Amino acid sequence: MMERFADVEALGRAAAELFAGKAREAVRARGKFSVLLAGGDTPRRTYELLAGKPLRGRVPWEAVHLFWGDERCVPPDSPHSNYGMARKSLLDRVPVDPGHVHPVRCDLSPAEAAAAYEEELKVFFPGVPPRFDLALLGLGSDGHTASLLPGSPAVAEAVRWAAVAKRPEEAFSRVTVTLPLLNRASTVLFLVSGAGKADVLRALLEDGEAAARYPASLVRPVSGDLRWFVDAAAASALTGACGLP
Repeated sequence: MMERFADVEALGRAAAELFAGKAREAVRARGKFSVLLAGGDTPRRTYELLAGKPLRGRVPWEAVHLFWGDERCVPPDSPHSNYGMARKSLLDRVPVDPGHVHPVRCDLSPAEAAAAYEEELKVFFPGVPPRFDLALLGLGSDGHTASLLPGSPAVAEAVRWAAVAKRPEEAFSRVTVTLPLLNRASTVLFLVSGAGKADVLRALLEDGEAAARYPASLVRPVSGDLRWFVDAAAASALTGACGLP
């Protein structure tokens, strides 16, 4: 399902409202709420809104567990750090239990960090397939999501829950969750804003042949909901079909 919003502010507010609602539902049903956070400018606004009134008081923070869909292997104070962005915009401003915050261990080598993250996920989801209540994802203009980059072996990973990816032009590696984990989520929410995403969004939602080139097209929850929140600029190339490929 796709929903359009006038701008990133309206999109961010809707995503924050959905986060708060899903948190309350999960805590009522199971006593905890597990969420994968995304990096980037669009999720940043969602986190800022969650940390402010009135939404801050609508989330049972004591029962929230925060994980990351991907991380760049950089220090936490780097402007490239997804954890660092979430800490400044959300974590430092809400009463979340520090023991419920599960960042990628960037003090390790990328391979060790991926293995450690998978182990942490296995501890959190003991003896059962992982099923996040909510997975927030962004979309790159090249069709990547999390750090499932075009051409990366991580895209084809069918067993492990975390893997290493790298862009040739970047000095750092990345750790990303994989499709076997993402596709078990109860709700996957793509947050897409900006005219730079218009062409790839049109391909993903309206052109099945073109969509196959992009890793984001492989995110298809097997027994969950797939939702797209997009702003007017990102939706500018859509013709109105908007059926998932």
